[in-house]
Amino acid sequence: MTAHSSSAAASASALQADPITVAVRSIHAMAAGDRADFDLFYHPRAVDRENQVQPPSSRVPGPAGFYSAALWLRAAFAGLHYDIHHAFADGDLVAVNSTMNGQHVAPWAVYDDGAVDTVFPPTNKTFAMTQSHWFRIEDGKIIEHWANRDDLGMARQLGWIPPTPAYLFKMARAKRRAKRP
Repeated sequence: MTAHSSSAAASASALQADPITVAVRSIHAMAAGDRADFDLFYHPRAVDRENQVQPPSSRVPGPAGFYSAALWLRAAFAGLHYDIHHAFADGDLVAVNSTMNGQHVAPWAVYDDGAVDTVFPPTNKTFAMTQSHWFRIEDGKIIEHWANRDDLGMARQLGWIPPTPAYLFKMARAKRRAKRP
């Protein structure tokens, strides 16, 4: 097993050799990377096991799906960034313990079966959500991702729960707007 800190710097050649660096940099790319960064980190056949609540555009394999998920997060959460606490590798498997931080500044839609399910209107509140990300690496790139997130903690910090009657009304109005063609 290999351990790594978030301050590790690597050249492009090291990206291919160091699974921890690939995983950690892919997390930071979710907050600030451009489309080309995703090609560096994600295999063309990469799958995201966490895309059940994400927009349909993120449900495609490879870098395009992961980049779409990043844009979805960035659209709703200003100042999005990740603190990496621990990263470990065992063979082709990498585990990363992190905290996702941001401020809820725009409506955030979650999906069920590809259709808008719930929309959370902006609260302008900040959050810090603990997460663990798991990656399987193939040919020096991420081929599979899954995660455990503290969604309940995030919802409490952002004031989504317990919802006030006024916030429930705002949610219903935001959902109607999101479903308009």
